[in-house]
Amino acid sequence: MPQVLEFSDVVVRRHGRNIVDHLDWTVSDEQRWVILGPNGAGKTTLLQLAATHEHPTSGTVHVLEEQLGRTDVFELRPRIGFSSSAMARRMPPEETVLNTVLTAAYAVLGRWNEEYEGIDERRARRVLAQWHLEHLADRTFGTLSDGEQKRVQIARAVMTDPELLLLDEPTASLDLGAREELLTLLSGFAQEPTTPAMIMVTHHVEEIPVGFTHVLLLRDGHVVAAGPIAETLTAEALTETFGQPIVLTVDAGRYAARADHNAPVAATTGDGDAQQA
Repeated sequence: MPQVLEFSDVVVRRHGRNIVDHLDWTVSDEQRWVILGPNGAGKTTLLQLAATHEHPTSGTVHVLEEQLGRTDVFELRPRIGFSSSAMARRMPPEETVLNTVLTAAYAVLGRWNEEYEGIDERRARRVLAQWHLEHLADRTFGTLSDGEQKRVQIARAVMTDPELLLLDEPTASLDLGAREELLTLLSGFAQEPTTPAMIMVTHHVEEIPVGFTHVLLLRDGHVVAAGPIAETLTAEALTETFGQPIVLTVDAGRYAARADHNAPVAATTGDGDAQQA
């Protein structure tokens, strides 16, 4: 299985602190990963490394078989789809939805004097339809709801048919209806055989789309657990990740978590396993 991402002993150090601390991680092209962890765990930093927007302090990062620091990231980035709230803030609010997606073909924000071929516009319209946005093609980005803007960002990220798709908290700030609509679309997309490798950052297990295959749990820049989601996403692993007892349930492939206020105090053994006190 081709590796689209490989981290080897990666450290990212800022202000005397390791944001990412000697981390090893590999992602294959058919996998869909979710990264979970508390604030400050290093989730977004991992995504920035994968997007080639940051370089490690030490260790090696290979993205699409190219090593950061030994490749031209400007040639690599068009092969990566990236959606984040920071990217949304850079979108020209007066740009139409169609042009917001279409300009991804030239990796620019805002349409100027570029000449686009008919095949590009047809591709953009197909992508808009895939994300239930075709009726908004002529609306301006700044007039859209949060949920619509999130879907436009993802449509723009997949416009270039990337080999790796990165989603930084795509459901953050959405109301229940908008969240569920987006999760349904992400679930369908994740389960299509032609979909590229996907990595999604979130704070909440409730926001994991059905069809995601793997999970990486982070705390203080360290990997708590990583692997197939059905085996790795457990109440015990979440308890260690978030530092309090967690109850985890799953129904039809969707997860839910809450604090277990009735749990006894846990003591940690020398090998890192939690035991009831």
